[in-house]
Amino acid sequence: MRDHLVAVDIGTGSARAGVFDRKGNLLAKAKHPILMFRPKENHAEHDSEDIWAAACRAVKEAMAEAGIAASSVAAIGFDATCSLVSRDRDGQPLTVSTTGKANQDTIVWHDHRAIREADQLSATGHKVLEFSGGSLSPEMEMPKLMWLKKHLPESWAKAGYFFDLADFLTWKATGSPARSRCTVTAKWNYLAHETPGWSADFWALAGLEDLAEKGGLSDETVGPGKSMGRLSLPAANELGLDTEVEVAPGMIDAYAGAFGVLGGVSGGDRLETSVALIGGTSSCVVAFTKQPRPGRSLWGPYYDNVFPDHWLVEGGQSAAGALLDHIVRMHAAGGEPTTDLHAKIIARVGELRDGQEGGIAPDLHVLPDFHGNRSPLADPHATGVISGLTLDTSFDGLCRLYWRTCVSIALGIRHILDVIADYGYRFETLHVTGGHVNNPLLIELYADVTGRKVVIPENRDAVLLGTAMAAAVAGGVHKSPFEAGQAMDGGGVERLPDVARAPAYDRDYRRFLAMVRHRDELRDMQ
Repeated sequence: MRDHLVAVDIGTGSARAGVFDRKGNLLAKAKHPILMFRPKENHAEHDSEDIWAAACRAVKEAMAEAGIAASSVAAIGFDATCSLVSRDRDGQPLTVSTTGKANQDTIVWHDHRAIREADQLSATGHKVLEFSGGSLSPEMEMPKLMWLKKHLPESWAKAGYFFDLADFLTWKATGSPARSRCTVTAKWNYLAHETPGWSADFWALAGLEDLAEKGGLSDETVGPGKSMGRLSLPAANELGLDTEVEVAPGMIDAYAGAFGVLGGVSGGDRLETSVALIGGTSSCVVAFTKQPRPGRSLWGPYYDNVFPDHWLVEGGQSAAGALLDHIVRMHAAGGEPTTDLHAKIIARVGELRDGQEGGIAPDLHVLPDFHGNRSPLADPHATGVISGLTLDTSFDGLCRLYWRTCVSIALGIRHILDVIADYGYRFETLHVTGGHVNNPLLIELYADVTGRKVVIPENRDAVLLGTAMAAAVAGGVHKSPFEAGQAMDGGGVERLPDVARAPAYDRDYRRFLAMVRHRDELRDMQ
C-alpha cells in the first residue's frame, strides 16, 4: 500500500530529506551540504545540479534508514528557498554569475545584487505592489531578473527557463515546467485571484516584455492539493524511488513550515488566530485569513498559496540566526559559530542571568537590521545598530551582547506582529518552528517579549512535515490540505509569557522604536 511520503527541503546550506507515514510520524531523515559561491559583496550563488544531487543522496539515505520499499511511497514533495535558477533553451545550466561560470546558475535568496532594481520597481506604484506590501524586496525574482537582463545580456539571450528553486526541483523530478502557485504568487508577482495572473504592463515597466519566452512561463499554475505529475524514469532512478510516485507542487520553505505548524488548526477559526514563526538563518512570520487584508511593508496577501481559498501574509527578518552567528564571529572572544559554541554561550547567559536583578546588560541595545529590514519597514537599506558598547572583550562580554541580540530579534518580531495587527489580523498563539526551537533563549523571549502563548511542535522538523503534508494530498493519502494538516499534526508543547517580565520588555520595546527613529534622523540629516 502506498501510504508513505518523502519530503525534501532545500535550505541555504543543505538539502534535507525526510520519510513520513500517513500520520505524520518522521521515520527517518538525512542531510547533505550544498555549495555556495560568493564572487562579490552582496552576491551569492548556487549550482543547481549540485542541489539536485544532494537532494537525491539525502532521499536515498533517508529511505535506507527508514527501511521501506519504494513501492510504499505515494508521493514526494519539495520545498526550497526563493532562489532563482537559470537554464538555457536546452535546459542546461546558464550562468547568473559575474564569473561567467555555467555551474553558478542560481541566485541565492539572500543575494542583494538587485537592490537598485527593487527600488526602481517599488517606485512605480503598480497595482501588483498592493499584494507585496507596496514595495519589492531584492530577495524577490523580478528585481533579480531585471539585474540579469541588464548586466548579463549574453545569458538573457540564451535563456529558456527561469525557475524558483522549488519549481526547478519539480521540473527535474517530472520533466514538467509547470509552476507552483505557491512560488509564483509569493516571489513573481503573480496574482492568483485575477485572470490572467501575470501583469504584462508590470513586466513592461520592468523591461521584461519577453519574460514569458525567456522564462518558459505559462498563464496556468498548479494550486495546493494538486499533483505536478509522476516521477520520470531518470528522476526515479536518481532518487531511488519508482515512477508511480506523484510529485506535489513546490513550496517556499517558510510556507511549508507554516503548513507544518498550523495544519493542526486549519479548517476552523483557530487558523486566523494563530501565526507561524519559522526561525532559522532568517525569520518569517506567516498568517492566513479568508479575506484579503493588504498592508504596507508586508509580503502578500497571496491567494490560494498554501490552503485553498485562503490568503497568506508574511513578515520577516532577513537576518536572525545569521545575526547571532555574525555576533559570535565578530567578537574578540568568539570564533567560528559552531553548535557547541552557541550552546556554551547560551549556558553562560543562563548563569549570568540567574538571580540578576535589572538584566545582565541593561545599557546594551541592538537593532537587528544588519541585512536590511524586510518588515515592517520594508527597507533593504536599513543597517544594524549596537548602542552601549565598552572595551570589554571577555567571554562574558560576548555573552551579554549575544543575550541582548536575542532580545532585539524578539523585539523585531513584536514590531512585525504589532504592524500586522494594525491591518486587522488578530493573534493569540505563536507557533514556532525551525532552528530557533533549539535556542531556549529565543523561545523564552518570543513568549515574554510578544506577550503571546508560544507552541513548539512535537515534530521539530515542521518544514519537512509541511512538505510531506502537501505530498500526502498530491498522492491521494489525504483528501485536502486541511485534512492532511489535521491528520498529520503531532501536537505541541505550550509556553506562556511571564507577565512579571512584561514591564522590562515594554521599556526595551520603547527604546527599540526610539532607536529606529534616531537611525532615520541620522540618515536624513543634511
